Amino acid sequence: MTVDPEAKKENEPEKGKRKKSSGKGGLRESIFLLVCGVVVALLLQAFVFQSFWIPSESMENTLVEHDRVIVNKLHGASERGDIVVFKGWNNEDTIKRVIAIGGDTVKCCDAQKRITVNGVPIDEGDYLYSMDFPSGDPFEKVVPKGRLWVMGDHRSASADSRDHEVHEGDGTISEDDVVGRAFAIYWPFSRATILSTPETFTKSFTKVR
Repeated sequence: MTVDPEAKKENEPEKGKRKKSSGKGGLRESIFLLVCGVVVALLLQAFVFQSFWIPSESMENTLVEHDRVIVNKLHGASERGDIVVFKGWNNEDTIKRVIAIGGDTVKCCDAQKRITVNGVPIDEGDYLYSMDFPSGDPFEKVVPKGRLWVMGDHRSASADSRDHEVHEGDGTISEDDVVGRAFAIYWPFSRATILSTPETFTKSFTKVR
């Protein structure tokens, strides 16, 4: 079979056009996927996860200054033992541990110098800053419904619910002010870890009615 040389030449430009068109299509697809990735990342940050930087020593040794944590903004209701980021008393992002929730009576301290929640002592040895006391000053508060009693793990270096009694809720914070629950340290990489609920908060606490 003989191929017409002229017909072959006529077909060659068409092949070139097809290749060039395919290259443009690949570029458009890459740009589209990149834009989609950016949009998804922005949506996750806006509605699901957010990064926070630790500015002080108030949560040592669980969190140290300059750590970076990931916060779950869809974590649901805050529970005892959670580490939460919230709009603080000065309307700044603040991070503390939830010690008691709405309806609880939180008190310091019992005969063994332990904080109690509804009369049940909590063992804070797993997270309390070494050589620190549960609280330098005694207190007893009934946490209003819809509010939380929060404290730093480094009690002597933490301005928390104990220090803001003049504010609404007798030092407690509103659950509506909670941004989310911190669930992991991601930077520095050497300190990367999951932040779990201390075992002492898994016991049963009978709420005051």
